[in-house]
Formats: sequence, C-alpha cells, structure tokens
Amino acid sequence: MNAQSAPTTRVAVITGADSGIGRATAVRLAEQGMDVGITWHEDERGAHRTAEEVRSHGRRAAVARMDLTELPGAADAIDRLADELGRIDVLVNNAGTGTATPFLDLDLDTVRQVLDVDLVGPFLCGQRAARRMIRQGEGGRIVNVTSVHEHQPRVGAAPYCAAKGGLGLLTQVMALELAADGITVNAVAPGEIATPMTGQEDTDVRAEKRPGIPAGRPGDAREVAAVIAFLAGEDASYVTGASWSVDGGMLRMGPQAGSHLESDSWRTP
Repeated sequence: MNAQSAPTTRVAVITGADSGIGRATAVRLAEQGMDVGITWHEDERGAHRTAEEVRSHGRRAAVARMDLTELPGAADAIDRLADELGRIDVLVNNAGTGTATPFLDLDLDTVRQVLDVDLVGPFLCGQRAARRMIRQGEGGRIVNVTSVHEHQPRVGAAPYCAAKGGLGLLTQVMALELAADGITVNAVAPGEIATPMTGQEDTDVRAEKRPGIPAGRPGDAREVAAVIAFLAGEDASYVTGASWSVDGGMLRMGPQAGSHLESDSWRTP
C-alpha cells in the first residue's frame, strides 16, 4: 500500500503586512496553518517583527519590499515571495495610502500616487497571483482590502474614495472571471480601525468613545483579520464577489457622520 502524501501547506501573501491589519492578518493565517509572504514599503523592522510572529506559530515566513508607486515592477514581489515559499494560494491586497486634501487643492502627482497604490497596484498583484493559482490548478482566494469609502464618500478623500470604489468593482469583475478556475475574490471594507494609518496603533479600542459609530468605538485590526481569514479559508468556498463591511455599523450612519458626531443623542427616538 502506498503511503498517502502529506497535504500541501497553503501559502498566503499579504501586502503591507508590516503593521496594522496586514500584520494581524498574517498572524491569523499562520494560526490557521498557512505559510506567509509579507511585503513592506517603509517599515522593514516592522515586517520582520511580523515574520517573527508568523514563525512563532510554527509556519514559514518570507519578506520582500514593495513600493506600489513603482509600477509595474513592484508586482514582482508577489512572484518572488511565491517562488521562495513554493506556491501561492491566498493573496490579500492590503497595502494602501490616502489623503486629507480638498478636491480643488489636489495635484495630479498625488492623485496618481493614491490610484497606483490603492487600485492599479492591487490590479497587477491580483493578476500575478491569479496566474500562478491557475497554473497550480487548485483554485485560490483573493481578498482586496478596500474601505467603507468603497461604498460612501468622505470630504477630503477624493482620490482615496475613487480608488477604493474602483477596487470594489474590480473585485466583482475578478470574481466573475476567475470563478471557473476555482478562485474566489472578495472585498473587506474596514471602517475606523486602530492602526498606524489612523494614528491609533496599540490603542485599547474598548476605551475609546465614538458616539457616531453604532458600536461606540473604533475597531481592532484583529477583528478585520478574522473576516479576511474566513474569506481565505475553506468555509468560504461558495462566497465570491461580495464586499464585507467591518465597521461597527458606520455605513448605516454614513462614514462622514459616523466619524464626526460628538454625542449619543441620535440614539434616542
């Protein structure tokens, strides 16, 4: 009798995994038994701290720099990490940037930078990952991290909203076209999450008050990572083309109102 071969360890690549949602996702997927590829832009030490956490769970980790303003070459990092780890089964397009600039004051270079990082970069990374998944012949998972601003606008965030809205529709097209190859594609749309991007790294979110958010507080990066991990796992095999809001109810209020209301008076009929 031939001995059964050991199951192949799944590999996830997560962009922007040096901190915040990316780091939390890397650790969560490692806990679920995946090896993890990590990209970073500015915080190399943070990326290696993420790798150490992944390895503490008995999984392999690989690290590569990626600057999504340097396209198309930046997407080469996906192939380098997949080569180092032997395959790719999950891609999480998490790296992102934004602005807080009035529409009339925006310059073209800033607009192009945000669109490259938040939309064109995920497009190219998604292509690289999907082509490899198809060659492997075992399907795969792609999760695009968008924002509540995939769905609703915010003053001062014109290029960010345009990019995240575009990424949301790109997710749907990818889902339609890649389904026949067993690849699911979904978006996760965080609201206010305590990360370096919002100036709240290591914040105890339950001690923070946010009257305009129904949950009454910001979110923790691990709460977003849990949803990404579900979508990256076998239990989500029939879920594709959807956008999953992780926002404490912010979208029900409108993100502009949700982040600016200063009292709980709206809770009283």
